[in-house]
Amino acid sequence: MSFSRFIAAFPSRTTGLACLLLLIAAMAGCASDSKSAPAHREVPPQPVVMEVVEWSPRRVNIEAVGTSRAMKSVTLYPEVSGEVVEVSAAAGEKVKAGQTIVRLDDRDQRLAVEIASIELDDAKKLLSRYQRTRSSGTVTESALDDARSAVERARLNLDRARVALDYRSIKAPFDGYIGITNLDPGARVETATAITTIDDRSKLLVTFQVPELFMGQMQHGQSIAVATWANGSPPFHGTLVDIDSRINPETRTFAARALVDNREDLLRPGMSFRVSLALEAGRYPLIPEVALQWGNDGAFVWGVEEGKVRRIPATVVQRVQGAILVDSDLPEGIHVVTEGTQRMREGLSVANIAGL
Repeated sequence: MSFSRFIAAFPSRTTGLACLLLLIAAMAGCASDSKSAPAHREVPPQPVVMEVVEWSPRRVNIEAVGTSRAMKSVTLYPEVSGEVVEVSAAAGEKVKAGQTIVRLDDRDQRLAVEIASIELDDAKKLLSRYQRTRSSGTVTESALDDARSAVERARLNLDRARVALDYRSIKAPFDGYIGITNLDPGARVETATAITTIDDRSKLLVTFQVPELFMGQMQHGQSIAVATWANGSPPFHGTLVDIDSRINPETRTFAARALVDNREDLLRPGMSFRVSLALEAGRYPLIPEVALQWGNDGAFVWGVEEGKVRRIPATVVQRVQGAILVDSDLPEGIHVVTEGTQRMREGLSVANIAGL
């Protein structure tokens, strides 16, 4: 009841003292009512959904074009000039180390070996005869020394004749596959004539170029994937074995080389490949996509510390399948709000209902 209505309710004949007493009583009642009402009502925490922040490395996929070569690869040349008398290995054939591929005319060399063998036998017999008669005094020490020297010279002559004979045969230096040769029996070859090639392609070395930005982030033994340019080609896996020590100043790249297993013999030296390499470049907080908010001053997230939300700026680094790597002051293990972000304000108390 208002004060004016309260006064009007009393007859005009009521004395002034009575009105004053009633007014005081009414005001005292109002004061007691106001004291009984609560001075402040506590706001309950806002229900939200939170998720824990984890730190994860930033993964960068590099793709490059690589060129392959055999694990071992040589072009064979003859040590001496001569006439080809035998070609014993065909193109594409697999040979063993030491197997003869081409043989030159070696008749003179075989005769030289026989002569050197006979001379060595004669020198040994003479030395033996001198040693038996040494005690009789008929052979001087000087003659005995000459006989010993003659044996050594004959042995060296025999070794040299055998080397010259060995030069007449071009042999495989290691296990591998023979390339195409244009030689036939009767052809004349010189020391500059290429006989053929031989490749050990059980493993291939694939060389590719990497931007200088990633120098220091690649390690020996790191796994890579290579694939041919044919549609539907399955990837092959290799291991990084070599990293160049300098940057090319013109291309701003450096060379890297990987070893690829080719035991099934499906790949060939000289082939080009699409090389894929995954690198890790730093560690960043990983948050759900729905946790990232945008404001006038850029992106941010609502972080929860001691039950209260705090606005924390964030910069997008990389998107990874429903989550985002951000550059932000988010310690590992902190919670961020993912649902209920529209009702957030700085310092608001929140409660996680994700597990309810």
